[in-house]
Amino acid sequence: MNKLIDRKVEEIVSEVGFSGVIKVHHHDEVIHESVFGYSNRSDQLENMLNTRFGIASGCKIFTAVGIGILVDEGKISFQTKLSECLDVYFPHYSKDITIHHLLTHTSGIPDYFDESVMEDFAELWLERPMYTMRSPKDFLPMFQNREMLFQPGERFHYNNAGYIVLGLVIEQISGMNFTDFVETKVFAKAGMNHSGYFSLDQLPKDTAIGYIDDEESGAWKSNIYSIPVKGGADGGAFITASDMMKFWDALVGNKLLSEGITKKFLTPHVESDEDEYYGYGIWMNKQEGKIIRQHVMGYDPGVNFHAAVYPDGHKVVVTSNKSDGAFDIMLAIEEVILG
Repeated sequence: MNKLIDRKVEEIVSEVGFSGVIKVHHHDEVIHESVFGYSNRSDQLENMLNTRFGIASGCKIFTAVGIGILVDEGKISFQTKLSECLDVYFPHYSKDITIHHLLTHTSGIPDYFDESVMEDFAELWLERPMYTMRSPKDFLPMFQNREMLFQPGERFHYNNAGYIVLGLVIEQISGMNFTDFVETKVFAKAGMNHSGYFSLDQLPKDTAIGYIDDEESGAWKSNIYSIPVKGGADGGAFITASDMMKFWDALVGNKLLSEGITKKFLTPHVESDEDEYYGYGIWMNKQEGKIIRQHVMGYDPGVNFHAAVYPDGHKVVVTSNKSDGAFDIMLAIEEVILG
């Protein structure tokens, strides 16, 4: 199997011009790891196994775990209403919105970036400079006063603003800055010592710059003007592939949350598409009624990330500092894993 995975990876990497890190584990055994491309194209610095990559929305699972920690501490429940745990005025929001609704993208609140109708994330920053976006509260003017899209629990609609609101809940209840909370309560506890929410204007060493390719001209540019200057509750953390493996182990091993809360995280709560479901911060795919994949993913200009766990003990992490390629690689590896 290992050699077959190696051949599949080599084939797809060549096809998509992949830049990033690929790791595959089976339980505690490393069965594949490889590195491609540059973390800094100008200086021709190559990516390494310990290079940090942005993961965009892939870090919604960290926000969800932060909420789970507060639930484990008895400070809120998944059925706590938003109006009961956050002192922010939303003039048009339903009083029935719960933490569960926000975690599962079923709250009905308006999004600041609706991926179903908007294509280019970078367009958001034409009127609101990306360098001003450093904390959850900075996003509020973009959705706070808008009307509900539908009533809570009515349906699934992927929603970045919902996770911004969850970040605000974490800040109010914990009394801590959101990124400090996650770095302390989640990353440190999972042993993710090389991960964090780094500002684009203060990146630590061994961090990949995100690149946007213009296929027509053959030119490239960095993504520094295309995404918020600092990531937060809905996306933008930086991780290493090894740290993401540690996170999976900590989550499924009940090291971050109690066994009962972890089970709720990994339960399909709402169907998002045919045979595709969402738990708390995590996607799941079913085949013949059985879960065949639990995964997280992230897409931003210059960022592409997929990470998955499988029932037989396989784990896959693909990090990239380009806008695409990671999904193709995960599917190729999955072909071998699932037979």
